[in-house]
Amino acid sequence: MSKKQAIDNSDRYKGEAGNFQSLESDDGPGPMKSVEGWILIIAGIHEEAQEDDLFDAFSKFGPIKNLHLNLDRRTGFVKGYALVEFSDFAHAQDALNGVNKSEGICGKKVQVDWAFKKPCKKGALKQTKKQ
Repeated sequence: MSKKQAIDNSDRYKGEAGNFQSLESDDGPGPMKSVEGWILIIAGIHEEAQEDDLFDAFSKFGPIKNLHLNLDRRTGFVKGYALVEFSDFAHAQDALNGVNKSEGICGKKVQVDWAFKKPCKKGALKQTKKQ
């Protein structure tokens, strides 16, 4: 790095340029909001399920903001997971509890969880000794 580059980099984060946005957190465990909403990840989806099947299963708990059902490029079947986004935490929580307790989607039981979770507090994990 030349001296000129080192001088230019020294001002890089002065003033407002060094302030970055971050999501608020209360440092407790639990779900974490993405930039736009509350995202659930659904695993164990039947390979022949359609977006409409997921939409029907989740829309009864509140308005869905976004739904992603990924397909395998080679086979064209569902990969087995999906992402569903809600604007409101209460709707997402109801959907998580409701679908987990339901009989599933397309006759197959699915597992629903938060896509983003707050990390544990620093130092919360204890090291175990190898025996």
